[in-house]
Amino acid sequence: MLFSELPLKADLLKGVEALGFTKPTPVQEESIPMLINEDRDLIGLAQTGTGKTAAFGLPMIHRIDVKKNIVQGLVIAPTRELCVQISNDFKAFSKYIKGLSVATIYGGASMDKQSKEIRSGAQIVVATPGRLMDMMKRRMIKINHVSYVVLDEADEMLNMGFKEDIDGILEHTPEEKSTWLFSATMPKEVAKISKSYMSNPLEITVGHKNVGAENIEHVYYNVNERDRYKAVKRILDFNPNIYGLIFCRTRRTTQEVADKLLKEGYSAAPLHGDLSQMQRDKAMEKFRDKTIQVLVATDVAARGIDVNNISHVINYHLPDESESYTHRSGRTARAGNKGVSIAIVSNRDQNKISQIERKVKIKFDQGKLPSGKEICEQQLIGYVNKIKNISIDNDEISKLTPSISESLSEFSKEDLIKRMIAIEFEQLLKYYENSREISSDKGKKGSRISNEDHQRFFINLGHNKGLNKGGLLRLICSNTNLPAKSVGSLDLYNDFSFFEVDKSLSDKILEDLKDKEYDDKSFVVEIASNDGGKKRGGRDRNRGGDKDRNRGGDRRNRDRNRGRRR
Repeated sequence: MLFSELPLKADLLKGVEALGFTKPTPVQEESIPMLINEDRDLIGLAQTGTGKTAAFGLPMIHRIDVKKNIVQGLVIAPTRELCVQISNDFKAFSKYIKGLSVATIYGGASMDKQSKEIRSGAQIVVATPGRLMDMMKRRMIKINHVSYVVLDEADEMLNMGFKEDIDGILEHTPEEKSTWLFSATMPKEVAKISKSYMSNPLEITVGHKNVGAENIEHVYYNVNERDRYKAVKRILDFNPNIYGLIFCRTRRTTQEVADKLLKEGYSAAPLHGDLSQMQRDKAMEKFRDKTIQVLVATDVAARGIDVNNISHVINYHLPDESESYTHRSGRTARAGNKGVSIAIVSNRDQNKISQIERKVKIKFDQGKLPSGKEICEQQLIGYVNKIKNISIDNDEISKLTPSISESLSEFSKEDLIKRMIAIEFEQLLKYYENSREISSDKGKKGSRISNEDHQRFFINLGHNKGLNKGGLLRLICSNTNLPAKSVGSLDLYNDFSFFEVDKSLSDKILEDLKDKEYDDKSFVVEIASNDGGKKRGGRDRNRGGDKDRNRGGDRRNRDRNRGRRR
């Protein structure tokens, strides 16, 4: 079927064709004719990236009476980004329809300006639940004449705690209206909303309920908690052409991971609720334009990302809800493409993998992170292909060739190749030269894997003392007379750091670094416990661990509650 065969108004069809759309997706093909020709409720279940916005947007625009300057259509979406995306799509669809106005209302922007859009005669309003409720209470918007209501990403709105707002909004709409609910999954809470506010809805399902997209490869890497960031770096380095998303559980972690990547030269940007709307819009614009390769985001902020050709989704932490994993992984493998969804898993949250497999009906493969040698080989292959495929402006380059050839005449072809590689990859090669393999202490079925050759040490110096990795390495080597290659991984934090050496050197490290000073102040070096804490004299001094974890859980709950009224 073609779009031209659907019962759409000529001006609306003209707008669709101007966007380059010719054939409707399955959810559009099933939804559009029914929503145009019948006054009834509908539940549409389909994965993200299947064209749901057009599935409900085209019928709504088709049925709006442009002669009436009152709100007739209402679309409710969980985040400001998704609101903006839907609104932009509606405006593109209706480009050739005179008199149609679409208003977008969401938190973080001027309420007076949004109110003015509505007063100017908007027939369609796209809104987040929290801001819509605020404007209703202030009598800035009336929805008592609405004929069509869409709940988009209904499952995600409920996950974000918007049920009370949705109830309040729907109670103020007329009984005689059509309610269209679209969702990627159908949890019990969504089913309850459909029973409360919908009458004998038609259900359209593309694929199966609560099932992840079939063209996504799901992989997990089991690592120690302290190695999450290193695992991300290996994934990025092994995929130099990656165009992807990294999902973090909290805004704080999102910013920290993005900052680290930026400092180390990766093409990345953060996207979370603590950024201003301008900062978020700028990050999204750069990501869509592929000016940046990787966007580090929270679940809430990422709900408006409607971008094709995303190659990888990386779960820095797995989400608390299995359904949220479906939304995350659904950012890739759009428009018939293939994609990879990666989960970085510690022993503590290993059980989440089986929960997601059971609920979302997918199968994870356990992967092994690439070694330093494999990463360097992959980077070199990419570099060579870049050289082979580059287009050359012979006229301009030929003017420079004689002087360059003369300057480099003393070098053989092999020497020149080595120097080219050194310029491009010297830092990467040094980083991975003596790197250890990253894996967790436990394998897939709980069998213990340990690195018996290395001992991990704690030192109470970090970034706050002006140290970086090079400074810490020099501090260790200058006081112990050990070569740099004897020291393994270095993990620096603000107030302290960890480093590894061969176990046979443990006594030497403790003895040589005892009673030493840095910047005229003494420091302490101790053997670190297996869980990353520090031990001295057999006594575990990391007694605040459980309390800190509880505080972290409280912070996550507060973050989640704050996100409810976006």
